[in-house]
Amino acid sequence: MSQLPFDPLLLSVAAPLALAVAIALGLPKRWSVRLAYVGFALPALLALWTWSNYSSQPLSHGYAFLTSYSTGLDGLGIGLVLGLNGISLPLFVLAGLVGFAAGLYAIQSNAERLKIYLMLLLAMQAGVMGMFASVDVFFFYFFHELALIPTFIMVGMWGTRGPTENSYAAMKLTIYLTLGAMLSLLGLIALYVKSGATAAHGFNLITLREILAARPLGETTQHHIFALLLFGFGILVSLWPLHTWAPLGYGAAPSSAAMLHAGVLKKFGLYGLIQIALPLLPAGIAHWGHLLAVLAAVGNILVVGFITMAQRDLKQVVGYSSVMHMGYAFLGIAAYSVLGIGGVVLLMVAHGLSVALLFLLATSIHQRTHTFDLAEMGGLAQKTPVLAAFFVAATFASIGLPGFANFWGELAIFVALWKFSHVFTVIAVAGVVISAVYGLRAAARVFFGPPSEAFVIVSGRHPPSDLTWREKIPALVLLAALLFIGFWPKSLSTPLNATLVSTPALSAPAAK
Repeated sequence: MSQLPFDPLLLSVAAPLALAVAIALGLPKRWSVRLAYVGFALPALLALWTWSNYSSQPLSHGYAFLTSYSTGLDGLGIGLVLGLNGISLPLFVLAGLVGFAAGLYAIQSNAERLKIYLMLLLAMQAGVMGMFASVDVFFFYFFHELALIPTFIMVGMWGTRGPTENSYAAMKLTIYLTLGAMLSLLGLIALYVKSGATAAHGFNLITLREILAARPLGETTQHHIFALLLFGFGILVSLWPLHTWAPLGYGAAPSSAAMLHAGVLKKFGLYGLIQIALPLLPAGIAHWGHLLAVLAAVGNILVVGFITMAQRDLKQVVGYSSVMHMGYAFLGIAAYSVLGIGGVVLLMVAHGLSVALLFLLATSIHQRTHTFDLAEMGGLAQKTPVLAAFFVAATFASIGLPGFANFWGELAIFVALWKFSHVFTVIAVAGVVISAVYGLRAAARVFFGPPSEAFVIVSGRHPPSDLTWREKIPALVLLAALLFIGFWPKSLSTPLNATLVSTPALSAPAAK
């Protein structure tokens, strides 16, 4: 139990959800906005508290802050079990920080129907916090759906691309992500049924691991269930070639929704593979690992990387780059080692922070240039030096420059991947060059060099101003987290490593 007089995990979920309900029930606008600050700040503070106090907490079955709550569905084996281990802790912190930054940016956005906008974003915040705090598999999936549904609505209602394109993007998001969610749900149900777990046992990770440690599933069964989880979760993470929903959806999504989805919610699939599929289905990754590596290396890194280089829309560059960087994470999973999986978790956190920062800054650039077209920009650094500095720093972080959190995740994956396959390692390193090309070219085109004729006309009518404090504060939160982890990766890697080395499937030589 925690040292606080309340459960920090439960409160981090309940607070934003309760405020979302209060807004839906007719809370006045001024109170909606004021209390929204609490709804986004409280989960972030609680996430930081659990991070700083994790090492001092007693562990039960490998989890800190482990608490069970009756739901009235206990007869069906469904109970709300909350806890954090070394894998979920970094992502719980990520959800708190990105949610706080996205919430601050949303509150200051003056969006139309702001109350509804904040209500949906608070529901997303509650979902992502609950997703990583859940030990029970049912609630792990439930909280993901709670966070996913507002995404469709926000793209359709507050999209940035016009009614027709917004509707198309929202429909494509709905189709792809519903398909991925259904496939993963089938895999989870199959895992529950084939494991022999009953309502008396429950459907939580602790129970499943104990049952399957005593009675492992047959190899063929593991292959089939792992395939459902791999491609179900893979669609949700934008595994090539089922990735096309992501750049289109992020290009149309309002900034805060794109920050929270690309930065946090998208990690649901990777987290599910690492926390559920790999420990429980080791024969599955052994069977499907090579195909996963081919799809990730050739598709996500090379094909999507070159597509990203061809983009001329700033938000599409960020969207496609997000898909590309998921290729590194899938390669780390395919390598299937403590070092590789640890690198994936670190990269998930770093990517979440950096891509959220890039989406925030891309919108700030659009507000000053009134376009996302790179050909219509140039020379913005002269008028907005602080914005330029933030964007260049976010680009360096995304590339994996030392000093930022991304570097450690990519380095760990490359080292683990070298032991798995030299060829895939070369492709992964080539991806760093590709990301440097499109990232630095975008930064140069927006901020440096001669301004385009279109930008001269626009800036003459509406002289651009630098970042305001309303934009600086959420950007500083994300950049500070990237630098903190970049200079002190052990703050996350120590508990992460402790959890991974205690996972028999990862440490067993036969599983590699």
